[in-house]
Amino acid sequence: MNRLFRRLLASFGVVLALFTSAGAQAQTPPAGDGLIKVRSAYPVDETIRRIRADIAAKGIMFFSAVDQQQLAAQAGVTLRPSTLLTFGNPPLGAQFLTSNPYSGLDWPVRLLVSQDEAGNVWASYTDFAWIAQRHGITDRVPQFAMASKVVESITSTVRAQ
Repeated sequence: MNRLFRRLLASFGVVLALFTSAGAQAQTPPAGDGLIKVRSAYPVDETIRRIRADIAAKGIMFFSAVDQQQLAAQAGVTLRPSTLLTFGNPPLGAQFLTSNPYSGLDWPVRLLVSQDEAGNVWASYTDFAWIAQRHGITDRVPQFAMASKVVESITSTVRAQ
């Protein structure tokens, strides 16, 4: 990959990351791992309920809820509350796959609702600019912007002020 292309890709990531976090309160900026964490104003169960209701209201397809705490308990492991939600819009997500089939490792959207050791509840997901960079996708800027806007809207339903 030449230097100019890398700079353009990095600029794309910075611009899209700024777009996705603009105006967000109680949200941590994307780290080098692309993780965005939005602190919830609600307990875990209520956070999940509100997120699922908003996904349904938007007409987005909900795929699964994996209660990781329950799975850990079945294995004899103690784990704080942690539930992985998967959802998406197949016509939008499929566009990423046409650019790079390995982006299927990051689709559908995954949103983790978890509770930290201090009792704070977080709705966390992978930054879409980071996903684009990870998979070298440069031809879907509007689609990544739309995905960012939608997941930010979904997490806004639980965001602590």
